[in-house]
Amino acid sequence: MLAKGSLSWIGAALLLTVATGYFSMGSNGAIKAALYILSIIGFLLTIFFIVFFRDPKRTPSGDEEDAVSPADGRVISIKDRKLCIFMNIHNVHVNRAPLGGTVMEIDYKPGGFIPAFNKDSDVNERNHVIINTESGNLELTQIAGVLTRRIVSYISEGNVVKRGERIGMIRFGSRVDVIIPEVYTYSVDVGDKVMAGETIIARKKEKIRG
Repeated sequence: MLAKGSLSWIGAALLLTVATGYFSMGSNGAIKAALYILSIIGFLLTIFFIVFFRDPKRTPSGDEEDAVSPADGRVISIKDRKLCIFMNIHNVHVNRAPLGGTVMEIDYKPGGFIPAFNKDSDVNERNHVIINTESGNLELTQIAGVLTRRIVSYISEGNVVKRGERIGMIRFGSRVDVIIPEVYTYSVDVGDKVMAGETIIARKKEKIRG
């Protein structure tokens, strides 16, 4: 399965491949070589976009009260109730809701091109989402990276989302921050690899004590 909005990217790369390949057959010399190189580049881009925009089916583990990861990637920071996940270029970039609830607020802000793992990435394009869950508000921030500024949201204010449901994606290098309700505690550590919609990142404190 491919992510929403991916067909235009894949189609453009495929068109480049076919068009340059076709015209190279009727050309000679330097023009033929240039068109042939462009055709190879188009083919490689087509493969890259197909891989990058993949959107595999995910089944949340645990029960409905366990918070799942909003993104694929690696945990780079945990401070108080805030956890940061860095998504590398090879990760799936579709983001998912850690818990079910109602989307109370979506605050999109344009920004710069600082690498997403950098502390100065606070100036980058971002999309801040607040989801009201049965255990309190959960905050999730999608942060675009250095390669491009394009956060795509699949949800709107007032939508009811399920735990593990797709809520959007960030194209190319990026990061997702999540702030859990106070009744939760994180069950992952810095350096852990997580998968969106599957890996449990937090459980209720009372559940852990029990």
